[in-house]
Amino acid sequence: MTNRDRPSMPQGYGIAKAEAGGMLDWPAVEAKLTESRNYWIATTGPDGRPHATPVWGLWLDGAFFFSTDPTSLKGRNIARNSAIIVHLESGDDAVILEGEAERITDTAVLARFADAYDVKYSFRPDTNDPDFGFYTLRHKVAMAWLEADFPNTATRWRFNS
Repeated sequence: MTNRDRPSMPQGYGIAKAEAGGMLDWPAVEAKLTESRNYWIATTGPDGRPHATPVWGLWLDGAFFFSTDPTSLKGRNIARNSAIIVHLESGDDAVILEGEAERITDTAVLARFADAYDVKYSFRPDTNDPDFGFYTLRHKVAMAWLEADFPNTATRWRFNS
């Protein structure tokens, strides 16, 4: 992690850049990423149009992991443009990750993913299926806030790649 500051938003949102009090800490954000059941993935199509869809996923080893059929719309979009955004279900307690999706091929990582996925969802994905895609998000930016205290909790992190 490189730094934590306030997200850049218009003055009317009430976020005081100079005031650091109330900003969220990263372990609290990781807890929300871990406990969430559904996540929204946003990708970009070849014509520039956005595409958002919910997925099951995991916060594992300090990164977000998910799977999708590479022939699905989001799979095809990722193959063309790996930039994605991941967002939790809640708009009240928000966590937004921005970065690049990378295909996972390491068998040890895939085994940990399948084990954790099975525990969380009572479903074990077949990581030996070469036609299915398993991905991790290499997050570059994260933003989070609690709606009940948005101006004080709105926080942004920038990560070293």
